This record gives sequence, C-alpha cells and structure tokens, in this order.
Amino acid sequence: MQKFEAKSVEEALKEACRVKGVTLDELKYYVIEEKPGGLFGIGSKGVVEAFTYNDVQQFLEQYVSAYFNNINMPVEVIVNRSENNEFKIIINADNNAILIGKNGQTLEAIKTIVNAAANATFRCHIHLSVDINGYKEERYEKLKQTVERIARTVVKTKVSARLGDLTSDERKIVHQHLSEMPHVKTESEGEGNNRRLKIIYVDKK
Repeated sequence: MQKFEAKSVEEALKEACRVKGVTLDELKYYVIEEKPGGLFGIGSKGVVEAFTYNDVQQFLEQYVSAYFNNINMPVEVIVNRSENNEFKIIINADNNAILIGKNGQTLEAIKTIVNAAANATFRCHIHLSVDINGYKEERYEKLKQTVERIARTVVKTKVSARLGDLTSDERKIVHQHLSEMPHVKTESEGEGNNRRLKIIYVDKK
C-alpha cells in the first residue's frame, strides 16, 4: 500500500485520490496518524495508507507470476475482477496435473498462500479463487450434477446426506446451486478441516 502524508487526513485522502485517479468512495484506506497542530494549524499532520481494487488486481498478477518464476515454471497468469470485487486467478500451464495435485490439494494450497499474502498486504480479507487450465470450472460442473442427484435422493427418501471433503469454494457452490431446489436445504457442520456439508430434507421451501 502507498502512504500519503499532508497537513490533515482529509488532504492526505485527496492526494491519494488524485494519485490513483479515483473518487473517495473507490479508495480503501487506513488512518495511520492524525496530529492536530498548534496555533493556526502549525505542525498538524495526517497520514494514511491507501489502495484501490486495481492495486489488488496488480498485486495478485505480480505475486503469482513471481511465485512461479522463482520455481522456474513458465505459466500465463490472468486475474479477473467481478463487480463484487472478487478476484479469479487463472493460471495456464503445460504441467497442470502437478499444479492441481491429488483432488486439487496443490491448487488449494496455492490459493491459501496467495490469499494469505493478499490479506497481509492490504490488511483485509480479499475474496479470490484460483483455477488452472479450467480444472475448477469442470470440477464445479461435475459437483453440481453430483449434488443434484444426491438432493433428489434426499427428497425421495427424506433422509439427510452428508457430503465428503469439499473446499470452502466448493461448499459455496453447493449452497448456491441447491438454494432454489424445493424441499432441500444445506447446512455446514464441524470446524476447520473437519467441516462438512449436509443436505437436509424440509417439508416446505
């Protein structure tokens, strides 16, 4: 993040907006120091650290590219940002099987590392996903088909079903996909690595 200093926090924020070419509503910032001055405002100071979501997007592109450069693995990195300021990192590589790992475990580890770096740099939670050669999209589609079949069985038998090990983004996909399906609801149970998703029958929905 960039640091901006002026005679007041308001002036420091104005300078940050000018430099970054955004309005105050588009600026994310932290007040680092606010010091009132003496007579006629002499000695007053305002210091802020500020960033925009464009800064986050550039950081993600540079960080992921540097990560793979350091391990001598040529990849193409594309970072897209949604209207809700969620970031999708797309990595195109020749040896995608190595990067994905068994059941996507290596891919999930890459996401964890990048997410931790972004959160630490901007001191807030950055919503992001990582996909390699379309693996996640394909997995999401298969997951939707699978949970639909399970949900239909739950409706037919009225017996709840507990899903296997899913990542946080996969649990989110299931929640969203089944949210409009009649007579079923989804609930998460457990904590950390033991967190599981349950599909439950409901009489009315």
